[in-house]
Amino acid sequence: MYLVGKINVISTLPEKFKRLNDIAYNLWWTWNSEAIDLYREIDLELWQKVDKNPVRFLQEVSQKKLQAKLSDEEYLSRLDKVVASFDSYMSEKNTWFSQNHSELTDKKVAYFSAEYGLSEVLPIYSGGLGVLSGDHCKSASDLGIPFTAIGLFYKQGYFSQRINRDGWQETCFNDLNISQLPMLPALNANGEQVRISITFAGRTVYAIVWKVQIGRINLYLMDTDVAENSPADRSLTSRLYGGDQETRIQQEIFLGIGGIRVLDAIGIQANVFHMNEGHSSFMGLELIRKLINERHLNFNEAMEVVANSSIFTTHTPVPAGNDVFPLFMMDKYFGDFWGQLGLSRYDFLELGLKNPEDQNFNMTVLALTLAGRKNGVSKLHGAVSRKIFGDVWPEVPEDDVPITYVTNGIHTLTWLSPKIKALYDKYLDRDWQKKIYSEETFANVNSIPDEELWATHVELKNKLITFIRNRLKKQKLANGESMEAVRQVDNFLDPNALTIGFARRFATYKRANLIFRNLARIQKILNDPERPMQIIFAGKAHPADGPAHDVIKNINDIAKMEGFYGKVILLENYNMTVARNLVQGVDVWMNNPRRPLEASGTSGQKVCINGVINFSILDGWWCEGYNGENGWIIGDESEFDNENIQDNTDSESIYDTLEHKIIPLYYNVNENGIPTEWVRFMKNSISSLSWNYSTDRMVKEYTGSMYVPAITGNSKICDDNYSLARSMCGFRSHLNSNWHNVQLFAEKSAGDLKYYKTDSCQEIYLSTTVCLGYIDPSNVIVEVYYGTLSNGKIENAQTAEMHCDEKTGEGTYRYSINLKIFDGGEYGYTFRITPKHEHLINRFDTGLIKWIR
Repeated sequence: MYLVGKINVISTLPEKFKRLNDIAYNLWWTWNSEAIDLYREIDLELWQKVDKNPVRFLQEVSQKKLQAKLSDEEYLSRLDKVVASFDSYMSEKNTWFSQNHSELTDKKVAYFSAEYGLSEVLPIYSGGLGVLSGDHCKSASDLGIPFTAIGLFYKQGYFSQRINRDGWQETCFNDLNISQLPMLPALNANGEQVRISITFAGRTVYAIVWKVQIGRINLYLMDTDVAENSPADRSLTSRLYGGDQETRIQQEIFLGIGGIRVLDAIGIQANVFHMNEGHSSFMGLELIRKLINERHLNFNEAMEVVANSSIFTTHTPVPAGNDVFPLFMMDKYFGDFWGQLGLSRYDFLELGLKNPEDQNFNMTVLALTLAGRKNGVSKLHGAVSRKIFGDVWPEVPEDDVPITYVTNGIHTLTWLSPKIKALYDKYLDRDWQKKIYSEETFANVNSIPDEELWATHVELKNKLITFIRNRLKKQKLANGESMEAVRQVDNFLDPNALTIGFARRFATYKRANLIFRNLARIQKILNDPERPMQIIFAGKAHPADGPAHDVIKNINDIAKMEGFYGKVILLENYNMTVARNLVQGVDVWMNNPRRPLEASGTSGQKVCINGVINFSILDGWWCEGYNGENGWIIGDESEFDNENIQDNTDSESIYDTLEHKIIPLYYNVNENGIPTEWVRFMKNSISSLSWNYSTDRMVKEYTGSMYVPAITGNSKICDDNYSLARSMCGFRSHLNSNWHNVQLFAEKSAGDLKYYKTDSCQEIYLSTTVCLGYIDPSNVIVEVYYGTLSNGKIENAQTAEMHCDEKTGEGTYRYSINLKIFDGGEYGYTFRITPKHEHLINRFDTGLIKWIR
């Protein structure tokens, strides 16, 4: 048969249903289950067939089904209610941001990320980083932040995963059909689709821009699949994290430099620029270039402006998570760029070198160099980041390295089961959804009757098991397994057995198969006839990560063994659909990364809102969240030099905690079959964690500690034709030129250390002579730096500012302090000087620090 052509017939919506189309093109529906119900109830079979995509659903739904719903008064009433809710949300002026920062509502935050996990319908994410970005956008919308997101459109998304019959991961890529996605062309002032271009090593590459509506905010995605480009360039943005380093650097140039050009083309004048991970670091270079060209600033002045308006969030302590490019590649793509900045090649490359000997340009270092405000994504990760990147500020003590933290969260309504939400609607305050970030919001969780919470959990667990069985049957059929093997799936998983979930990227440091380190012991635990247990795994390995593929193969092989078959499940193609079912339906969420390599770990935050309990290594967010009554820990905070010993110790902790704490608690039920102590843990998990580990709390924190200060700083630095930027550059230049003359002197006893012996709480008079040369005392802080001594080194350091007593000579001064130390012990102390200026974002960012020698 010869195909002459194709005809695409789009269903015509009755006037009453026109608003369903508006909602379909706004991802607000992804966190409003009542909206989703409106589509699925028209034609459930079609809804499942189109993978729960409302845009495609409305294109394919039959006129007959639509007409039938027109006579359903109850349905029409709910439709009106959802439409009213949507319109009210979109037109709301009295948002959290407008209430708390009314003077800043005309300002704008631009957010850059390489991936966005907004919905499985738009698969342009690979894992936690993308889902965090998506959840960040949703809470920015909920809170009314003036927020615009920038990213790339990956036509093939991240890969789909198959686990073949032998247990090996196979990767599949398929083109997304743009016409069926919830995104529209981004239009410029002339009503034309926005188009930008980038010059790569002598050739020009073009991109068109798409708009994704996320509640009140917009995400703009660049797409190089346009006719003007060569075939290779058309596929440049096809795959997330695909291709070689050439592809990666070109994608990141588009994300950073192209992202700024998208904002310009649309007419968005951002005041704050937030780099989510180092992929978008080239953004800062483009901002500097624009300031030099358009505002006639020099490089240092432009860098001052960019520092005041830029924020950088690092998400990983794992070296592979920090993009680096060889210097020859930087020469290839930026050989004509550093001249536009007024820099030499050496000075340009130095912006991204961790130390002068490096032969790779580090995108994280570039972001740390350019951004004035920097953070990790948990308290522990902030500390780890200060240690890893301390080389960027070589003289600065680790605790003072200018990287703070904002602990990650999750968008509550995206991950909350509608069944649990119904309980919250019933027992929490009426407006609880508008105050998810408040601890008081979840204070009434204990008023939910145990039997209701447990019955809802059991219902969700049964739903999960049905979901898994259906997926496993399709998986086995696709692998050509026998019908007998397919039928056996109906006996997989016991609804009454303790069920553990483990799902995340299968990077090796996450140790997915740690629980199988002692096979005989875990087999015994799984098969206790009185107290059985089962484990569900899901996750993708990066296509190039061979050891991670081996982990998947290992778990698959174990799942087929006697004693494990039907009790250990490995699901393929982990995505947001699988994640949603798992975090809502398992009993326990297990996480056992190799400490301290888990930056935050948001999957465990998704379970607590659903009453699932965490069982985790004290890493990432769990260090802050665990309180002894809301979950369990694996191991302790010990540091290990030997990974084998660490794995043995942690696996033994898993077995001991399961046998002696978790399993007995789960099976200790009352006369009504309810495990009341377990339910108490569920409620503690909800009440202690849900509010604090939401992106509502997280975005509020970013707003207060990052966005608002950046808006204020940007406004000041740009006022009066950038006079403050020029003044600050003069200040920095003066310091840099004279800092080599700064010295400190202290009295010593015959060449030995000064020694004091005193009672606690008694004052000790300490003094030092400081030579400042041409630097004014008002421009420095002189401090005593002290702490307990261990092996001759100061630990648990504290500082106290000293006072200038007198000028002792030309450019020399005496500083002193009466220091009180309250706790007994042996202490060490020294003196240091750092710069001081009211407009310095962080005095340690300058890298200028002098210690007594």
